[in-house]
Amino acid sequence: MKWLCAGRKLNCETPLIMGIVNVTPDSFSDGGEHYSCDKAVEHGLKLLEQGADILDIGGESTRPGAPEVPVEEELARVIPVVEQLSETGAILSVDTSKPQVILCAAQAGAHIINDVRALQWPGALDAAASTNLGVCLMHMRGTPKNMQSQTQYADVVEEVESFLLSRAQAVQRAGIRSERICLDYGFGFGKTVEQNFQLLANTDRFAQLPYPLLVGLSRKSSLGAVTGRSVHERVVASVTGALIAAQRGASIVRVHDVAATRDAFKIWLMTASQTHKE
Repeated sequence: MKWLCAGRKLNCETPLIMGIVNVTPDSFSDGGEHYSCDKAVEHGLKLLEQGADILDIGGESTRPGAPEVPVEEELARVIPVVEQLSETGAILSVDTSKPQVILCAAQAGAHIINDVRALQWPGALDAAASTNLGVCLMHMRGTPKNMQSQTQYADVVEEVESFLLSRAQAVQRAGIRSERICLDYGFGFGKTVEQNFQLLANTDRFAQLPYPLLVGLSRKSSLGAVTGRSVHERVVASVTGALIAAQRGASIVRVHDVAATRDAFKIWLMTASQTHKE
C-alpha cells in the first residue's frame, strides 16, 4: 500500500515510524520540553537519527481537557519548525485542524496533515483539497476539551469504522484522491480504557480497509491504567502497543520513543524473515 504525500510516495508495506515533535507547553507527556523553535528542531533531528520515517509537528495539545490555541499562536509555534526541518528532506506531518495552518504548512514544506478532527473544522477540507498534502483522518467525538464525556457506544469498533469510511468518502468527494488518505481510529480520543483496547485488538479489521492505517497510543493514559506506570515510565508499554498494532496491520505508528520502537521492529522483522527458512 502506498500513501501519496505532497509528491512523495510512502511505501507502507513495512510499518513506518512517525516521531512526535510537540511544540507546546502543555502536551500530556513532553509539554514544554521542546517549546521553542531551536529545541523542537533539535529534537526532530534526534528522532530522524534514531530512525523516524516521518516527523509529526504539533503546536496545539490534544490531550483530554486541552484548550484551543489561537491560530496565530499555532502558526508561530509550528511554521518555523517545519521550514527548518524541511531542509533535511524528511517527510513532515503537521498535527492541526485549522485551515490557515494547513495552507501555511503546505507552503513551508510539509507533506502531511494529521487531523484529529478529520477535516471537519470549517474550511479545513477545502484548504486540504487545495494542496497536494497527504491527510490522516482520525476519529474523535467532541473536542479534546470534552471528548472523555462522550464514550457511549453501542459497538465502538463498528461506529468508529463507519465514521472513518464516511469521512474518507467526504474527503474524496471534495477532490482529495484516495491515495492521499490515511485513517486513524483515535486511541485515547473519546474512548474508555476498554474501548481503546477493543480498537487495538481489532487493528487487523481497520487495516483491511483500502487506506493506510495510523495508530497512536504512545504513553497514553490507557497504558498507565493497565500497567500502573506514570507517563514517563510507559516506554515498554508504548513499544509493546506499537508492535501489536504493526503486527496486526498498522501502516504507521506514532511514537515518542523512536529508538526503542525501531529496535523492537528490527527484532520482529528479522524473526519474520526467518519464518519460512529451513
